[in-house]
Amino acid sequence: MREQLPKIAITMGDPAGVGGEVVLKALADPEISSSAEFVVLGDRAAVAAAERSTGVNFGELGAKLLDCGVLSPKEPIEYGALRAEYGKAAMRYVHDATLMCIRHEVDAMVTAPLNKEAVTLNGISFSGHTEYIAELCGVRGSRMLLAGKKLSVIHVSTHVSLRNACNLDSARIVQTIELGNEAMKLLGKSAPRIAVCGLNPHAGEHGLFGSEDEEIIRPAVETCRARAINCEGPVAPDTIFFRAAKGSHDLVVAMYHDQGHIPMKLLDFEETVNTSLGIPIIRTSVDHGTAFDIAGKNLANEANMKAAIRMAVTMAHYRLLQTART
Repeated sequence: MREQLPKIAITMGDPAGVGGEVVLKALADPEISSSAEFVVLGDRAAVAAAERSTGVNFGELGAKLLDCGVLSPKEPIEYGALRAEYGKAAMRYVHDATLMCIRHEVDAMVTAPLNKEAVTLNGISFSGHTEYIAELCGVRGSRMLLAGKKLSVIHVSTHVSLRNACNLDSARIVQTIELGNEAMKLLGKSAPRIAVCGLNPHAGEHGLFGSEDEEIIRPAVETCRARAINCEGPVAPDTIFFRAAKGSHDLVVAMYHDQGHIPMKLLDFEETVNTSLGIPIIRTSVDHGTAFDIAGKNLANEANMKAAIRMAVTMAHYRLLQTART
């Protein structure tokens, strides 16, 4: 019996950015295009602009275009322009793809970058893809996972001030470890090895540099170990990323945004994929922005989009297997 191919939705991102270009160039790779059934959410004007820029004919990619009809097909896209209508279009693509996932019309979604400022020009309060998608799914407590070939990191907090990020909560750390453990299983790790960072230098040095590590983080780790999760910590943040990248662990739990993002982007920027956890759907994303300065010049590298698509396909595949067993 032929193995079932996952169905994947891809959003084109801000029409003035590099999203359309990296989507078309990624799907032009036969290894990518044959891995799943793809539905691209965008506008015909954005597709036409990306075709002119890249020389890739969308009609030859084997993917379906779902025209969201936000932009006029008669008006050419102005690359690099910050416009409210472009922000509105990008949000519509994400909105519709999320609903397709919720209705089980597709098995996962991959998002190209949008511009937060363009979105807010529509009078919308917007902090990021993950938070918006979580709201559409009716859930709270979403998390960000950055996954690459050498290292994967999940964050206890992301888009908050460093001062607020230091206000740790054991229950939130427990939930983060659990979400990371389940995500790594969807990536093929049957018993993920997880390291949990300390907050302070040297994980507090037994209280010498702060009490949060022993009083808040360690109890969370012990709770997860009692639940048969293979985790350890708190470990010193200044050494664990190096060791994990060498193979000591499958996943590192970072306490705040930059603690996890800096080593990830330093080690493997092009292959690092942003994945939303704590939501009932699979969503991956490129880990770069709209790159207005090079948009429309066919200079954007599609490697990160390919990585995001591969991860969505892998996670969808394992979830389909899990569903088949139940």
